[in-house]
Amino acid sequence: MELDPLLLSRLQFAFVVSFHAIFPVFTIGLASYIAVLHALFYKTANPAWDRLAQLWTKVFAVAFGMGVVSGIVMSFQFGTNWSNFSQSTANFMGPLLSYEVVTAFFLEAAFLGVLLFGRGRVPQGVHLFAAIMVAIGTFISTFWILSANSWMHTPAGVEVINGVFRVTSWTEAIFNPSFPYRLAHMAMASFITGGFVVAGVSAWYLLIGRDVEANRKALSMCLWMLLVLTPTQALVGDLHGLNTLEYQPTKLAAMEGNWETREGAPFLLFAWPDQAAQQNRFEIGIPYAASLILTHELHGEVPGILEAPPEEQPPVALVFWTFRLMVGLGFLMIAVSLVGLYLRRGGRIYHSRRFLQTLRLMSVTPFIAVLAGWVTTESGRAPWLVYGMMTHAEGVTPSLTGGMALFTLLGYVAVYGVIFYAGTYYLTRVIRYGMQQKEEEKLVDDFETPKRPWSATSTPFDDDPTKAEG
Repeated sequence: MELDPLLLSRLQFAFVVSFHAIFPVFTIGLASYIAVLHALFYKTANPAWDRLAQLWTKVFAVAFGMGVVSGIVMSFQFGTNWSNFSQSTANFMGPLLSYEVVTAFFLEAAFLGVLLFGRGRVPQGVHLFAAIMVAIGTFISTFWILSANSWMHTPAGVEVINGVFRVTSWTEAIFNPSFPYRLAHMAMASFITGGFVVAGVSAWYLLIGRDVEANRKALSMCLWMLLVLTPTQALVGDLHGLNTLEYQPTKLAAMEGNWETREGAPFLLFAWPDQAAQQNRFEIGIPYAASLILTHELHGEVPGILEAPPEEQPPVALVFWTFRLMVGLGFLMIAVSLVGLYLRRGGRIYHSRRFLQTLRLMSVTPFIAVLAGWVTTESGRAPWLVYGMMTHAEGVTPSLTGGMALFTLLGYVAVYGVIFYAGTYYLTRVIRYGMQQKEEEKLVDDFETPKRPWSATSTPFDDDPTKAEG
């Protein structure tokens, strides 16, 4: 059997990006939450805020480390698997990725050290400032990475000369047409992900009766935020969809499962796209709904997949179903947020075991929704690497063989499996033994340096887990 280096390279990059993406989408929102906790503690001196800040700073440290380890190899793949793409787009992609390192990564790394090891060693105001800087650093990083990725979807401000992309306008290239919508969508997703994770963990602590005061505060904060952001995310997603309709109509058609351009198109709740036959085998939909959503008119025209030749069509079934998974989970999050509002009366959000258990389960849904959305947008761009300008086949490394691509893919799967197991184990350990002490921990008086790299995330029971509450 002949191995296809193009297919294997796409699978490898998809695996690495998907594995990596779940960590930034969590840490971006969590960093801002930690900064808010430090600000509340600085203002009120209530030790409950400090205990929450300590716990979630430990969780952030582990997740941030896993994100760095899993993401740093992506740049290597540009050279090993996508050298033609790297060479052609270096004038734009090179500076943007460098800006991300210089302006964001260095900022995060410097102040993360103060945040992790500065408690009791630097003034409280400086510690708060470090938390704010880490949060700002995560957004600066998001800005540059999403600008580069959005440019691949809606390229602007460039011209191609002898196969090389030359920048004609940095403003147009950086602030390309899809970038504002994708940045807002990703930022919302980060806050929602962090909110549901914190809410789920706080719900578990309340179920077992651990540090009730602090976790009631945390749960209430998260539910208020989710009540606002989950429906707002739906509105931002709608605007993003309208942008996709304008600049990537074939992707939008695949998301809707709409083969022929038509007016009054239904929104398909269920369909079985048959790409070989260029039609759906079975459909259940809401009449006129797709046209109403996309054009705000009942008889608005919705583009069809057949407008593009078969070789320029994305994998329709994959795009169609991952989009519905993302949307379905989004509406589920809105519903849970509304139930939380209903249960606030009489403080039932703190006592309803069914609701608290639901929040525990909901803590994983944002990650699934983010991955589904990522697959939708990236697979929907196929076969274009730079939309309308360079295909995946044109961007792959010419000398790459199927055997080489398969070997590295299996290597990444094995290594990342170990990283994920170790990181997940440590994260669950931090959470399981977290919030044990209700009184404020004694601050250290000296400037003794940490003994181990991960000592900032240690729990009081790391040396003797039998002492921890089960």
